[in-house]
Amino acid sequence: MRSWALITGGSVRLGREIGLAFARAGWNVACHYNRSQAQAHALCTELRALGVDALAVQGELEDEASCQSIFDTTVATTGTTLQCVVNNASLFVPDEGANFDEAQALAQIKVNLMAPMRFGKWMAALHGSDLKEAISADGATTAKAASASAKPSVIHVLDQKVFNLNPDYFSYSLSKLALERAVSLQAQSLAPTLRVNAVAPGLMYLSGPQTQDNFNRASQANLLRQPINPADVANSVVFLAGNASITGTTVRVDNGQHLVPLARDVMFVVEELFKS
Repeated sequence: MRSWALITGGSVRLGREIGLAFARAGWNVACHYNRSQAQAHALCTELRALGVDALAVQGELEDEASCQSIFDTTVATTGTTLQCVVNNASLFVPDEGANFDEAQALAQIKVNLMAPMRFGKWMAALHGSDLKEAISADGATTAKAASASAKPSVIHVLDQKVFNLNPDYFSYSLSKLALERAVSLQAQSLAPTLRVNAVAPGLMYLSGPQTQDNFNRASQANLLRQPINPADVANSVVFLAGNASITGTTVRVDNGQHLVPLARDVMFVVEELFKS
């Protein structure tokens, strides 16, 4: 029986790449979307053509009830074959510490931090009873547990910014910093039922007010002086989902961008950077 992966924000950009990577590895894919309905259903058609099953699930991530609906709708199809949730969706709104809007900051925290915490809690509950059934009364692990190749997992998509701080995108950065700390905390608190890991990519797509020319330059502002391939990030997610021995770990898939410290976000300083 094939395992399922639920990917938030799964219809476009990196989420789409992650879905394709899971399908190519033989996983069924539940593609969450909010507004991108046409893209989500088109992706599901593409995934089915790869020989796996696919499901499009709509919902907002700011609201707990909507998050619960997303999870319950997915589980109604997958049951405990839902073996991975990838928290890919993010709000990314420019602001500064001196003038941030509190409502917008809270919205980013709800989507970027609280939704991943909820899905982790619900995944642990979904698989907790399954784990108990797999343990005999004397503590010996049954064949059911022993045969599992990898425990279920939650994988967060972070940002290399959490290892390379600058004050731009202030509220977004705070939400991702908290999520980065949650990797270890969730790994500890949800063990042994779940594994919790993360990837931290760098710049991969046009962002905010960025022009194509600015992106072309900024995408090479890393140690390897080349754009980051989103497929490499997606394949890293699938690797973490399938590796039974990794938990509490963040893989930085950013061509070494986190080792190029900048006073501001790269899109704002790329011209000065390349002059130097």
